Amino acid sequence: MSFSSDVKAEIAGNIPPAKHCRLASLAALLSCIGRFEGGPEEGYSLSLNTDNAEALRKCFTLLRKTLNISTVLCTRQDEKRREMRGWMRTGHSSDAVRDLAQKILVCDNAGQLRGDRTTAAELLGRNCCRRNYLGNLFLCCGSVSDPRKEYHLEWSCSFAEQASQLQGVVQSFGIDAKIVLRKKLYVVYVKDSEGIVNLLNLMGATVSMMEMENQRILKELRNSVNRRVNCEAANIGKTVSASGKQISDIQFLEEKGILKTLPESLRKMAELRLEYPDVPLRELGELAVPPIGKSGVNHRLRRLSEIAEKYRTVKERVE
Repeated sequence: MSFSSDVKAEIAGNIPPAKHCRLASLAALLSCIGRFEGGPEEGYSLSLNTDNAEALRKCFTLLRKTLNISTVLCTRQDEKRREMRGWMRTGHSSDAVRDLAQKILVCDNAGQLRGDRTTAAELLGRNCCRRNYLGNLFLCCGSVSDPRKEYHLEWSCSFAEQASQLQGVVQSFGIDAKIVLRKKLYVVYVKDSEGIVNLLNLMGATVSMMEMENQRILKELRNSVNRRVNCEAANIGKTVSASGKQISDIQFLEEKGILKTLPESLRKMAELRLEYPDVPLRELGELAVPPIGKSGVNHRLRRLSEIAEKYRTVKERVE
């Protein structure tokens, strides 16, 4: 199973104990996979269309626990379209469908069905209800990337107003979410790793959240080690390069007989550098007698290079 499938499996198993949370969950599920039809005169029906068996099973479970609807539910596997179909039979179940529609506020008191696919704001007044709303929408139309590869979580909505409402609910928890139009779908997405971790926690996918946290820690540790190794390699490269230039300058001064005319402190430092060509400045200072600091070593080596450069310039002018 993929990481996204694991998240959905966790969400599918979460049945909230409070009725208001179950209604918010039902409203979210049915806004994606449900279709209410009919009216006061001809009666009401509800059809469910999805290729997600987990979403369908959870919808049936919520209907049974919330409204005691069970005997009128049917399913059929559509082999051609590769999706599961579920429905509440018209006729004797019409009153049950109307009751459901009124409970999740897609039907007014006069029996008229609401046309849009948003979830009524009255159902999302509590934090717990908004959390269930996010999770059940994710169960129907969400996906999340494997955290070992990248950080990306999204919902693919068929309607602009549904995507806009979803974005607002995500942002109500302090998580930045954006919307992009992709192949006629309105995609609400989050790319920040911390935001995705918070969303997994909000939606009740705590096991998946811990797995992602573990992957984040491993990735950050790996990146930290790589940065340190690269830094050390760069420092070694700089040390070797500087050491090579210093040795070249000292050898030039020695060949020209200039080194023996310099002060003892510079001669001793030149001898140390020739003897220990790869040693960093701090360790080179510790080898001196008496020991000197890094800045003192750097000053003497720089002075030797300046003297060598001075004599090279004079030589070039003469030639």
